[in-house]
Amino acid sequence: MKVVFMGTPDYADVILKRLIDDKTIEVAAVFTQPDKPVGRKKMLTPPPVKTTALAHDIAVYQPARLRDEAAVDAVRQIACDFIVVAAYGQILPKAILEHAPCINLHASILPRYRGASPIQQSLLNGDGETGVTAMLMDEGLDTGAILRIERTPIGPDETAPELFERLTRIAADMTPGVLHDFDAITPVPQDDAQASYCKKITKADGRVAFDDACTLYNRYRAFMPWPGVYLESGLKLTQMALHDAQGEHTSGKILRIDAEGAVVGCEKGSLKILAVQPPSKKAMPVGAYLNGKRLGVDDILA
Repeated sequence: MKVVFMGTPDYADVILKRLIDDKTIEVAAVFTQPDKPVGRKKMLTPPPVKTTALAHDIAVYQPARLRDEAAVDAVRQIACDFIVVAAYGQILPKAILEHAPCINLHASILPRYRGASPIQQSLLNGDGETGVTAMLMDEGLDTGAILRIERTPIGPDETAPELFERLTRIAADMTPGVLHDFDAITPVPQDDAQASYCKKITKADGRVAFDDACTLYNRYRAFMPWPGVYLESGLKLTQMALHDAQGEHTSGKILRIDAEGAVVGCEKGSLKILAVQPPSKKAMPVGAYLNGKRLGVDDILA
């Protein structure tokens, strides 16, 4: 079985490695995003998928636009049984969709959370369950017929990196099976009436206020490690726990300080703040920050 793989970040890289490990599958080529400058020194860095492909002598293509004629021709010249797509970052044009069955591994239970940030969205909404959907791609955004869904519970304190790692393993485990069983699977059309969408996360999404404790805590879980959650002052709340979902308090009022941290009131509920990061400084225990600012019980954390 020959497969063309399209993907870019760590999520895709784990899936690619699982395909490579399957001796019945030949990865004929990899398509990934162009190298990008990373870090303060803007070092040109290859995507993880490219590094893995080159280590296994797999041809790598990095078109800036997959819709360009040259990129489409490159794909169509590669004989393959399937095209597997995982967090590639580009829309596949019709000519490529018609070249071979295109299977996408999307980190949600479709049709919920079509789009760019399904893992974060499930945490933002406080969902108790999520999963990975193997989908037969069409020209829409995550609208193709469903081939298989693997579900998994979400822990009440689970963060985006933890959930990301678990869903990545699920996606990698299910992909070879979907390919091997493809002829026996009946694709199930999605119910568009049940669809919801999620957007690409921006830094501005991390700005929070002490309004609802549950909402803020879910944003903290969803936006770890980037963009994180931060107050209007720029103070980043780097470690916290939900203390109480109920109760009415003055927004940001320090209710209690102990050896672990500070309980801070919200308009509804309260949070236990354990660590913070002031602008342009390193993260520190909240106690050290409060001492430096001479803040105590009944003062406002802002």
